[in-house]
Amino acid sequence: MASGNGSLPASPDPAVMEAIEKGHAVVFMDVALGGSAEDGSDGKLLGRIKLELFTRDCPKTCENFRQFCTGEHIRQGRPVGYKGSTFHRIIKNFMVQGGDFTNNDGTGKTSIYPTQSFPDENFIHKHDAPGVLSMANSGKNTNGSQFFITCAKTDWLDGKHVVFGKVLDAPSMLTLRKCEAVPVSGGNNKPKMPLRVIQCGEL
Repeated sequence: MASGNGSLPASPDPAVMEAIEKGHAVVFMDVALGGSAEDGSDGKLLGRIKLELFTRDCPKTCENFRQFCTGEHIRQGRPVGYKGSTFHRIIKNFMVQGGDFTNNDGTGKTSIYPTQSFPDENFIHKHDAPGVLSMANSGKNTNGSQFFITCAKTDWLDGKHVVFGKVLDAPSMLTLRKCEAVPVSGGNNKPKMPLRVIQCGEL
């Protein structure tokens, strides 16, 4: 049956539905290169990264990430989270890192919990492939808002960083590869042009 505007309603994404049926959450990030407008209209849209969150195995870590994607977490009357933040560090054949919406340079840390950081939940899942979603930290039990997505197998990080999700599908992986290819400068591997999350949420 056609919808009110004459077009067919969008059918559910099978990959999203499969993840939800497993009891997992699915979130997304729309990523743009360059520009400064909040909606990304003056930058180049690279695409959408859909992420499956392992909520059954890592509920606390996933809920922290999910709320920062949806803007549900409110601080001083305003939503805080990943929308408008940047991927501040890219290392080709290794990972892209983001989530520091406090300082946008890798020094900021915050969480949805009463403490600025929270403990390592578990190390059930491994850094065994490209597209693994894992928590960035500054040592044991120092998880906050920062995360990284692997671009290759990085098994030396097993037992040190909490894996709590993965890139959902091939189009999302293609967007990740576009992010990985962004030129960087300096020893901190900062993108030469801002790589920004212009929209994010839950599917």
